[in-house]
Amino acid sequence: MKNRLKLKQIWIVGFALFLSRFAVVYAQSITPLFHYTVSIPEPSSQIYHVELNTAGWDQDTVEFNMPDWMPGYYQLMHYGKTVENFDVKDGKGAALSMENLDENTWRILGVKQKSFTISYDVKTHRKFVANSYVDDSHAYLVTGNSFLYVEDFLHVPVTIKFENIKWSDLATGLKKVAGEVHEFKASDFDILYDCPILIGNLEALPSFEIKGIKHKFIGYDIGDFDKVQFMNNLKKVVESSVQIIGDIPYDEYTFIGIGPGRGGIEHLNNTVFSFKGTNLSHPAAMNTMMNFLAHEYFHHYNVKRIRPFELGPFKYDQQNRTNLLWVSEGLTVYYEYLIVKRAGLADTEMLFTNLERNI
Repeated sequence: MKNRLKLKQIWIVGFALFLSRFAVVYAQSITPLFHYTVSIPEPSSQIYHVELNTAGWDQDTVEFNMPDWMPGYYQLMHYGKTVENFDVKDGKGAALSMENLDENTWRILGVKQKSFTISYDVKTHRKFVANSYVDDSHAYLVTGNSFLYVEDFLHVPVTIKFENIKWSDLATGLKKVAGEVHEFKASDFDILYDCPILIGNLEALPSFEIKGIKHKFIGYDIGDFDKVQFMNNLKKVVESSVQIIGDIPYDEYTFIGIGPGRGGIEHLNNTVFSFKGTNLSHPAAMNTMMNFLAHEYFHHYNVKRIRPFELGPFKYDQQNRTNLLWVSEGLTVYYEYLIVKRAGLADTEMLFTNLERNI
């Protein structure tokens, strides 16, 4: 009797596990449409407008979320607080029922087998590498600060189109949609959130290739300096970094300077960082900048690909805590100085001076 009861319990647990696994597989087999359109009709307002055209939902209620932080920056940013004028309409322009559950979550009702559009504004307030900022001269858009996601559908592809924007230059790690000027795509939301976007009258410095892979530097308000020498130094830094690992795991890489300020954030095929080259004629300033860029570049190996398990796949609605930043950040600090030394841009004395200062 006991054995029969035990077998029945095992069968029930097994069947429950099967159903839960089936539900996950079924959810992942559905591919809703996520097509975003971004416009900046009045840059002086420091607001940009986002529309999400979506369809293909097999459930009647869907919860859309704005990320609470961006990968690479170890602090909750509460991006939902920047969202204003949230609105939802079906394909015929009729309003759909909506509930604002918290600062980051909106529940949309009555959407099964319907196409509908979510529109909202994002209000920007300060120049910083981890949040979006718009003004009369440029726009820096953190994708985690801009685009809604649905928890069980982070794996689906995304497209983003830019309209009604007064600038023609755009820098991002996202791939272009073939045949389109300002339309981009991501294979999933993790890639989308890994690619911030800089728009404005940008300056592109001469690119270089390493092992046939193109490396670009594009920036806003980068200043006046010896740009040929700067790019020669940067190429040496990248070559020195690649020699440590021996592999280049991306199709193209972009250094994106977002203007004067502080901070830098690493990504899989790009890095965004505050930059002003005015003082780079001074050897100490050039050394500091090369260390900084070596650090952000080397992170695409150490922390993006070689990473603590807590840092990917990410949870975008909560902190992703790890006790291994001494490896991800600490070893990257060590290697930035070693990379610049091996690139021939610093001597032994400078290497130890930098290490000593950090210690």
